[in-house]
Formats: sequence, C-alpha cells, structure tokens
Amino acid sequence: MAGVSEHWIKHLSIRGRVHGVGYRAFVEREALRAGIEGWARNRRDGSVEAVFAGEADAVRKIVETCRRGPRSGRVDAIDERDAGPEEFALRRPGELFSVLPTA
Repeated sequence: MAGVSEHWIKHLSIRGRVHGVGYRAFVEREALRAGIEGWARNRRDGSVEAVFAGEADAVRKIVETCRRGPRSGRVDAIDERDAGPEEFALRRPGELFSVLPTA
C-alpha cells in the first residue's frame, strides 16, 4: 500500500566501552533528532540497553548510529531483536525518549 510506512520497535544490547563516556546522552540526543521514541539505560554488566520505536527507516538509521557511538566510546557488539509494547512501555510518561536508571 503506497504511502503507508512500517513502524518498528527494536531492542538493542550494546557492549564495549559504553559506560562513563556519555553513550546514553548520545543515544538520547540522536534519537530525538531523528524523531525516534524510546529509552536507554546502563546495565550492571557494563552494557547499555535501548529500545527504539518509529518508522522503519528511522529505526534502521538509529541502530547504525548506535554502532558508531560517541567519539569517546567504543562499540564492540550490538545484539538486536524485535521488541514488544511492554518493553517500550518502560519509557517515562510524557517523555519522547527516557534515560532510565541502571538495571
């Protein structure tokens, strides 16, 4: 159907030097710039977890942006999978993109 864009919700687990380098702030800034909704948080295992929702092309682009990360960080690996509405719902009410407490 022409004119209908696909909507995706993706969950990412990002490993590397992603704590203490502004990675979550980088993700938030880039997601908001791209019109992506979702959230990001540090994990106690040293990774960053993020959920993105938006048009398929925009979500693809933010995933690629996450692979690069901020200059001060280093991304070694990203595990990506489809996410459901229950994961997306962790976002704070009233915010387009939330930086959540460490889990």
